Amino acid sequence: MSARLEKMHYFNRELSWLEFNARVLEEGLDHANPLLERLRFMSIVSSNFDEFFMVRVAAIKARLRAGDLEPDFSGLAPDALLEGIASRVREIGGKQYACLKHELFPALANEGLVILRPADYDIDEYRWLEDYFTSQVAPALTPLAVPASGLDENPGDFPTTGNLRIHAAFSLHADDGEGRLAIVQVPSNMQRFVGLPIGKTVRFALLDDLVMFFGHRLFPGYTVNERTLFKVTRDADVGVDEDRDDDFIAAMEEVLVNRQNSWPVRLSISADSEELQSRIALALGLGENDVYPMEGPIDLKGFMELANLSGFERLRFPVRQVRPPFVVSEDNTVWDEIRKRDIVLHLPYESFSPVVDFVETAATDPAVIAIKMTLYRTSGDSPIVKALTRAARSGKQVTAVVELKARFDEEQNIAWSSRLEQAGAIVVYGAARLKVHAKAILVVRREEDGLARRYVHLSTGNYNDRTARLYGDLSLFTANPTICAETGLFFNMITGLSALSELRHMSMAPFDLKRRIVSMIDRESERSSPESPGLIAAKMNSLCDREIIDALYRASRAGVKIMLNVRGICQLVPGLKGLSENITVVSVIGRYLEHARICYFRNGGAEELYLSSADWMTRNLDKRIELLFPVYGDEASERVYDLLMAYFLDNAKARALVSSGHWHRVNAAEGEARFSVQEYFHEDSGRRLERANVATEERVLQVRRRAP
Repeated sequence: MSARLEKMHYFNRELSWLEFNARVLEEGLDHANPLLERLRFMSIVSSNFDEFFMVRVAAIKARLRAGDLEPDFSGLAPDALLEGIASRVREIGGKQYACLKHELFPALANEGLVILRPADYDIDEYRWLEDYFTSQVAPALTPLAVPASGLDENPGDFPTTGNLRIHAAFSLHADDGEGRLAIVQVPSNMQRFVGLPIGKTVRFALLDDLVMFFGHRLFPGYTVNERTLFKVTRDADVGVDEDRDDDFIAAMEEVLVNRQNSWPVRLSISADSEELQSRIALALGLGENDVYPMEGPIDLKGFMELANLSGFERLRFPVRQVRPPFVVSEDNTVWDEIRKRDIVLHLPYESFSPVVDFVETAATDPAVIAIKMTLYRTSGDSPIVKALTRAARSGKQVTAVVELKARFDEEQNIAWSSRLEQAGAIVVYGAARLKVHAKAILVVRREEDGLARRYVHLSTGNYNDRTARLYGDLSLFTANPTICAETGLFFNMITGLSALSELRHMSMAPFDLKRRIVSMIDRESERSSPESPGLIAAKMNSLCDREIIDALYRASRAGVKIMLNVRGICQLVPGLKGLSENITVVSVIGRYLEHARICYFRNGGAEELYLSSADWMTRNLDKRIELLFPVYGDEASERVYDLLMAYFLDNAKARALVSSGHWHRVNAAEGEARFSVQEYFHEDSGRRLERANVATEERVLQVRRRAP
């Protein structure tokens, strides 16, 4: 195989991620979605870009600074990749801002929700906002002046701007001819959306617009020649020094401080002044490809606040009722329910309350001896953390494995982990150089017969009561002695109380999880025949591990049918003759964030089905502690299999990936009814099994045939 041909077999990771964000934008452009939901998708696109630049683009730039010019396994070198990123980001951003300006903002105004920009202020609005700025905003502002002529020679004189903080810049001219540049930070502790008590509609002006529009009042004796708003995105991929043996929390706090003043990677700036744009970029050491002029508000992430505004429920998705998978009472406890059978919980279509009840009941039950739990991301006011705190205070043995390196949640995790320690819990701060990304709870309870029994909850998603209403995840309650015993071994291994042990039913990254997946893929190839072809079906967020991709290519060549649902990054190229023609890749982007990881192997008829906390990514499989766990029991396994297959029936929100790298919408065939998998999951379970299992494989073949 030639090197040139080999490179065509893998999409680039970063460019694939950009296509995912383009699919998110498509939901914002879709007129079938309610207006405020479209605004929410626009906000998510910008939030995604912030993190992408802080982490992924920053890492590419770090490679260049280190002199690493080697291409990745897709064949792209860092400098060419940055050019490709800049081009695609501008294309996506152009569509985003055009839609906001010409469609969304006017449509929202027609519905009584007006976002005012300076060009829109009428005389009454101008006077009210001028008074508001003078009395409420100006006293909080601190202008920082820099000799404008000196920046060319001394870029270091530019004030510190922090990370993702909005600033206004003013080009000033004094009567004596001296030119200056002034920078004013927009206060982050004031309401960004300023409500006007004028008119019959709900009207908001932006605080950043007020600072720029009325900011000339801060500079008496100067004439303002140019003005603009800007935001600097900085490298947030700052690692913690894990060799420090004095105070790991202090080391993490240093990371948070350093993140505000690390390498700049992007300048977002309103398209108001080419002069200021070039001066600020020069001062930050950013090139042309790093500067993104925007025809609208420069920080759309904050518009999530408007998407949630009360009083405009008609402009959002209707509220859906959720149900718990079981109901407990005095005569039927959570322990009774879990002993009866393995129970699958499907979020957000079912309530997260059973997970909270599981921990809260364990915290108050006198028979419970110990609670062990991993914590990666939680809400700011987590009921689970409160329950663990109460359990520790009551004298129970509570062990919390806390991941302080959960990016952008570090500060919050530090705060509540300290509270747990003060309550008497054993807090373990992850593992050196490995993020603990597994999601597990183990409860040890002394039963009426005097024997200690274990109860386990394993999940694909975080223990976060807020995101549980937005993320599609699966989890399992079980009292299966084998799974409970292996979960106990897992906790002992990560808390350092035992040597590495082999898990026979579960798998743990970074030790054997990847090897297990590759082995099951290769086994499918061995057991596949033309008369009885093998089948692999999997759902994940991202697929970018080369060893697994190559194993899937081998399986495809062996005749195995492979059905992949990949929400985000996919470096595998489907549909290549002689290599991947038996592989179909679809992605579902809709109301809820698809987050569950599932994999199914036909295994010659001895079917195997697994859930996992891990995506098929090198970072998850080689650099994180993750769990893959089997789904046993007829009821649980049939339900999870059904949920997995339903994704390949979607013809409303699904897109299919083709070998060119393009994603195209999967539309209903002639005479075929519209099927949205997310809407379907809100229907009763009685219909679900009947619908989802009907000719799923044939449906996938139809999707492939309709691909352009």
